[in-house]
Amino acid sequence: MVEPSPRITDPKALRALAHPLRWQLMEIVSRAGTATATHCATATGESVANCSYHLNMLAKYNFVEQAAGGQGREKPWRVVDTAMSVSEEGMDTDGTLAARAATGAFLDYELHQIRERLNRVHLEAPGWRTAVGVDGAHEFLTVEEVEELRGAVRDLTDKFRDRRDNPAARPEGARSVSVFLAVTVAPDTTD
Repeated sequence: MVEPSPRITDPKALRALAHPLRWQLMEIVSRAGTATATHCATATGESVANCSYHLNMLAKYNFVEQAAGGQGREKPWRVVDTAMSVSEEGMDTDGTLAARAATGAFLDYELHQIRERLNRVHLEAPGWRTAVGVDGAHEFLTVEEVEELRGAVRDLTDKFRDRRDNPAARPEGARSVSVFLAVTVAPDTTD
């Protein structure tokens, strides 16, 4: 089984992630391999200066870094690590609040993206229209079984990880696909 993603525990780094645009910028840079603030501005509709500011803030906490190449003020960025984990487990009050803010921004970004993409799925080719979607399940599992389930999903997606940084490894017709898995537990009402 694949090891869990590295956990972010620095409250300042977590607060740096508490902005939906920063999650969007990391996705744009990750999907492109490298991207400049100008490229990010075109993709987001934000100003180059705003994208540059947020990329620099992400760099301050080692989420992105400058990549090789570029000319003059057009410096490319790359994502340092595409896998990360945010949890308030074991954090003090400041860390807990920062983890909640980062998680909230991530969820806002992901849910907005899911909604927008599903609203446009009718514009896709028939194969893509049937391949993408939202699935849900409500099962009764133990903590160990939930960990096994999450690990199995990570194992499945990790099979394709080399394609992120190596366009030559992508088969014809491959596109950037987001997989979002949320595992929650209902409140315990056995009392």
